[in-house]
Amino acid sequence: MTTSTHFPTAPAKGQRKLLTRLADAATSLTPHSLLAMVNRVAIAGIFWLSARTKVEGWFTISDSAYALFRDEYKLPLLPPELAAQMATVAEHLFPVLLVLGLLTRLSALALLGMTLVIQVFVYPDAWPTHLSWAGLMLYLVGRGAGNVSLDRALGIR
Repeated sequence: MTTSTHFPTAPAKGQRKLLTRLADAATSLTPHSLLAMVNRVAIAGIFWLSARTKVEGWFTISDSAYALFRDEYKLPLLPPELAAQMATVAEHLFPVLLVLGLLTRLSALALLGMTLVIQVFVYPDAWPTHLSWAGLMLYLVGRGAGNVSLDRALGIR
């Protein structure tokens, strides 16, 4: 009778490096890292919740979302259908990237651009809200995701 013993294989060199970076990041929490994490999650939550109001299920943009862009938002230069699709995808994609801390500066910059469009063309009287969002995003654009992020683990500046 033959018995086999299963030994877990060691992670590949690249995986070891990533795991080491993640462990180092988790043990070196700084005030910046904590503030960046809070900012990432806060902004992600705002845009994710907005995105979820625009879809039925997970993938279908609702008729009410299209109506909102056609009848209320009325963005210049973009057809309402395209604007609804772009906003819905962006509001789903960039918050996920922010929570993961992946491509953080780019994601925060994209959402900052959306905020600017909303402020200028849709809700110009909502500047106190949009200014508070902008402050969180400008911090992330300027300082990055912090130690506890995939950006740091992957060496992305």
